[in-house]
Amino acid sequence: MLSRKAICDSHGQDSSYFNGWQEYENNPYDEVRNPTGIIQMGLAENQLSLDLVESWLASNPDVVGFKKNERSMFRELVLFQDYRGLPAFKNELVEFMAEIRGNKVKFDPNKLVLTAGSTSANETLMFCLAEPGEAFLLPTPYYPGFDRDLKWRTGVEIVPIHCSSWNHFKVTESALEEAYEQAQKLDLKVKGVLITNPSNPLGTTMSREELNHVISFAVDKEIHIVSDEIYSGTVFDSPSFISITEAAKNRNLENTDFWKHIHIVYSLSKDLGVPGFRVGMIYSNNETVIAAATKMSSFGLISSQTQYLLSNILADRKFTRNYMMENQKRLKKRQEMLVSGLENAGVWCLQSNAGLFCWVDMRELLESDTFEAEMELWKKILCEVGLNISPGSSFHCTEPGWFRVCFANMSKETLKLSMQRIKDFVDSIDQSKDNRNNLQFSVSNSRRRSLTKWVFQLSFFDREKDR
Repeated sequence: MLSRKAICDSHGQDSSYFNGWQEYENNPYDEVRNPTGIIQMGLAENQLSLDLVESWLASNPDVVGFKKNERSMFRELVLFQDYRGLPAFKNELVEFMAEIRGNKVKFDPNKLVLTAGSTSANETLMFCLAEPGEAFLLPTPYYPGFDRDLKWRTGVEIVPIHCSSWNHFKVTESALEEAYEQAQKLDLKVKGVLITNPSNPLGTTMSREELNHVISFAVDKEIHIVSDEIYSGTVFDSPSFISITEAAKNRNLENTDFWKHIHIVYSLSKDLGVPGFRVGMIYSNNETVIAAATKMSSFGLISSQTQYLLSNILADRKFTRNYMMENQKRLKKRQEMLVSGLENAGVWCLQSNAGLFCWVDMRELLESDTFEAEMELWKKILCEVGLNISPGSSFHCTEPGWFRVCFANMSKETLKLSMQRIKDFVDSIDQSKDNRNNLQFSVSNSRRRSLTKWVFQLSFFDREKDR
């Protein structure tokens, strides 16, 4: 009685990444009501600077009340609006994007499509760039939601570009070629490469060398590049962020056909910390893509009230510049707090400079070098330790034992508690190993003493015979 789409399980949410959220929701930590509950460290949400936004809103009551020059804007905002979006908001958004990129690149508001979050933006681009059964290549590890966002309704396939820890999960020429060859073996036509820069879950920015690898590869194969840059404003340490447009511009690709093959996804969810506003966008130099994506955007519009409010916030350059600087300082301080807490527990992180999370190496805590052991460790940390962290296998990491741990969606006190919990857990594992080693040593000594006694008795018996 229902469609295949309704009853199929290809939406990508049947994974440990989303299952951890469900466990958290069943037993959420609360300092007073449920102090032994699960702490949510699987949600990449930026709550560190919301007080700055709240302060701006308190100082601008007319904007919050939808007034302009003491005149109510209510009627104008609630009546029908063009689905292309409010021009004022699009103008401010492209200025904000350029500011984040150091004004090294400029953006045209006419080449921008507003969407209800980056989820919608990524899916819309897949509808525009590929047919069902065609493929996009994605570097691993990658955000688990892409299995839903890119594949479920579009029918597009994902072929992983396998990256590994030996070079800190950087994209290489050989990895790109191997992924392309794998797609050919699967009889999949490759339509493009999708990168996340800064990376989720690595918390790192892509180097110019990596970006050039991707650009050269895409030019050679005559395919698209989609660059998801929703964390571009969270870069809190060197090296600085390089947008795909800047990298392509530096290679003088602006006046080539390939310029139309570059597409950017952006959102205010991470940089401004407003995921509930559902503000995303597509930027492309391809007029056909912009026209098609604009039509598709009517299925997921941003409310006029939201656009009006945000256009006023972004228009306040003094506020946005102060916000970005202060937010980056707070992110850096909180990331250092997480790294220090993990190091105190004997756990190492990949060096990061962006994002709302760290890529944590827990391979030493595995019972064996398998993904089964990773899942066992994850279940213990989730259910016994009371921390919802996300296992690397859900990000399609090829090496067991890596986990993404978020740090910006909780208070400083909650983060301290989570670090104490992980330290107690690691200490208990170390103690258990010591006990096993002591037991093995004791058994070994006992056997050695028994063997020595037997040899002595045998030697004594032989001497008696000789007499």
